[in-house]
Amino acid sequence: MTQPALKQNPDIQFIDLAAQQERIKTEIDTAISNVLSHGKYIMGPEVKELENVLSSFLNVKHTVSCSSGTDALVMALMALDVKAGDAVLVPSFTFAATAEAVAILGAIPVFIDIDERHYNITLESVQDAYSAAQNEGLNVVGLISVDLFGLCADYEGLEGFTKDKNIWLMADAAQSMGAEYNGKKIGNYGDVTTTSFFPAKPLGCYGDGGAIFTNNDDLAAKMESIRVHGKGSDKYDNVRLGVNGRLDTLQAAILLEKQKIFADEIEKRNHVAAYYNKNLEGVLPTPVIPENGTCVWAQYTLQAKDEAHRSHIQSALKESGVPMAVYYPMPLHQQTAYKHYPAAKDMSTCERLSKCVFSLPMHPYLEPDTQDYIIEAVKKAAA
Repeated sequence: MTQPALKQNPDIQFIDLAAQQERIKTEIDTAISNVLSHGKYIMGPEVKELENVLSSFLNVKHTVSCSSGTDALVMALMALDVKAGDAVLVPSFTFAATAEAVAILGAIPVFIDIDERHYNITLESVQDAYSAAQNEGLNVVGLISVDLFGLCADYEGLEGFTKDKNIWLMADAAQSMGAEYNGKKIGNYGDVTTTSFFPAKPLGCYGDGGAIFTNNDDLAAKMESIRVHGKGSDKYDNVRLGVNGRLDTLQAAILLEKQKIFADEIEKRNHVAAYYNKNLEGVLPTPVIPENGTCVWAQYTLQAKDEAHRSHIQSALKESGVPMAVYYPMPLHQQTAYKHYPAAKDMSTCERLSKCVFSLPMHPYLEPDTQDYIIEAVKKAAA
């Protein structure tokens, strides 16, 4: 039986930042105007205020804001004293910044496979990568876990592993800011947590920005120094190598206003995801959220049968006016800049998923009728 054609809906946004801006435009305009009035564009009062607000929100001792999520990774690695030749375990199924931050310091990323249900690394996959590093005679100093698509990794298992091996643990929470694991918000696991305020993130600014969270006083002090060229008590007495990693005051002011509605937006994201799950279950494999964790839904990701099926779905959705994206079409260990680095013996899961995953529009302002249209289009395309 031929299915009826979908009514065209040409204006579906993958991430609707305009709707969010409309909600708080007056507050944003005022915040920007205040910065323009006091003129403290670098490390102005809004920067420290934002750090205090985020520390309170996450219940962490220290927040160190910075200029991007990538700089957050680099600064944290520098504070952890990562040196050239050190090996750091990192996921392969993620954006390049995680491995890039390791490699740019002369250290060696060792790639880890992921779990097919929640796309994060597992204790088993970490052990596999650790063994691969040992077989090559590498000195493993740490592990970076990326919380993919907004869901925290299994930090109980990862913390046990890193303590047993006497290595540090970093959480890359660029996509999971605001998520919880075992009743505690991300930022409270491992030695240090980084995040990104790239505009498309669950909590994003209007440019680049990032932050680092830790309960370790020494690490926080080092990162505050590294953020400003390694300064000591005086900015002209540099006591270590550093970077120019400061967050602009304008971005901090914008984030302060966005933070006020962030908890509500997380709740709305979860309603959108639950509705997707309810209506797409049985059509395609839908995301799995463990009982001990929450998700902030940076992306809502489905799995096609294979690469050909995904290509068919992609073409059909495009024709229907439904935007989609693929995160990620190639694992890092297969990419030109990283394929010479070591990897776990078995990387089959991320290699397979890279050929079948795709993400649907996901944001707090997705109206029910628009979501119904998307769901209908997916069902038609996947059939």
